[in-house]
Amino acid sequence: LSGNNRNWFLTGNPDSHRNFIGKELRCLLNVPNTGVYSNAHHSSGRFCFQSSQPPGEKITSLQISSVGELPHHFSAWNVHIIRSLGTSPSFQAAPVPLFWIIVKPAQKLLAIILGRSIRNWWKALPPNKRELFKESARKNKWKILLGVSSLGVVFIMFYFTHLEETPITGRARLLVFGKEHFRELSQMEYEMWMEEFKNQMLPETDARYQVVDRVVGHLSESNKDIPEVSALKWVIHVVDEPGVNAFVLPNGQVFVFTGLLDAVSDIHQLSFILGHEIAHAVLEHAAEKASLVHFLDFLSLIFLTMIWAICPRDSLAVVGQWIQSKLQEFMFDRPYSRTLEAEADKVGLQFAAKACVDVRASSVFWQQMELAETIQGQPKIPEWLSTHPSHENRAEHLDRLIPQALKIRESCNCPSLSGPDPRLIFRLNMQHLLESSKDREAPNSTKQDPSKPDFAHT
Repeated sequence: LSGNNRNWFLTGNPDSHRNFIGKELRCLLNVPNTGVYSNAHHSSGRFCFQSSQPPGEKITSLQISSVGELPHHFSAWNVHIIRSLGTSPSFQAAPVPLFWIIVKPAQKLLAIILGRSIRNWWKALPPNKRELFKESARKNKWKILLGVSSLGVVFIMFYFTHLEETPITGRARLLVFGKEHFRELSQMEYEMWMEEFKNQMLPETDARYQVVDRVVGHLSESNKDIPEVSALKWVIHVVDEPGVNAFVLPNGQVFVFTGLLDAVSDIHQLSFILGHEIAHAVLEHAAEKASLVHFLDFLSLIFLTMIWAICPRDSLAVVGQWIQSKLQEFMFDRPYSRTLEAEADKVGLQFAAKACVDVRASSVFWQQMELAETIQGQPKIPEWLSTHPSHENRAEHLDRLIPQALKIRESCNCPSLSGPDPRLIFRLNMQHLLESSKDREAPNSTKQDPSKPDFAHT
């Protein structure tokens, strides 16, 4: 393992490391910006995009070649990792219409005031009146129970009358807000991001922009039979930012950071990641997450009022409110986010398969991300604390989905995958790395164990 504070390299030979942007994409950067780069040719473990078209002509197909031979090195990845790679930023999931964004804090404040007022009223009652009130409650307990049950039935009816099927997967999900409202809200968010990144946007003549444009164009063209894909106009924005991140707004605005281009090893990994992000927009995950959050927040107002009414002191009520918010976050919000991420991985893999991508490379990306974090010495966060599945679990989940994706790829009359499995290449390089590490730890030991294979020659 060698590198500096920005980049790390996994290699078989310490002298053979190469940076993905500096070397692997040099074929992109050194080609004159005269057109759209169409063909992906594999040579010595690199993917190069070349143009043979005159300036101004658009090429309507993207040919992706599979890995032809076992590479002698691994591409570098940028270790500035953003763990929130996935759905677009949290503002996108704000309640719609925009009015609810302003009202939500006021609702909590009113619930606190109401609960505190009930508590103070109860404290101010004389003991005899308290007993009369308790006696009246006992006598009318069935009426009280009926009222509470009726309220519960209203919530249940509201939930089931607002269920819809998720496109493609057919999963039932709660959808409170209209899709058109989210398109309007995403336009506001789009303007916000354009203002923030206005000095970091790559021009359309930049080779990296054209790579992303070709990949997104090929994914959308290959999946145009899906109405939700063909209905959106996909607009590309490549941001010169080191973070490993990408997101797609509900209105089809695609944002890709150059740090992601540093992190992927080949065009296949990039195609899967962008397919994953497109899947978030197609499956309308932003509107779905906002609907669930809004529904749970409304329910939590009842519990919030009860907490401030029952707790004898404000300090205890604050602690109770914090516990209630954390329970909601870790029992509902975060698990639901992980479910949406897993669904986007599944659908994104299907998108990539229909685009004739080598879908086997998808799990390798997350193994690389896990290794990069290990190299950095970053502590492993338990999955239940995160809004995203762990890198290891994502890789395992994708490995289970890859056989079905390969069948989809075959049904689309894609060229056969003649090269070695990228997952095997990664494992061999990892084993080679471990062998090299052991050799360095024991420099006096020159005799090789015959039971251990020579991974360098393999």
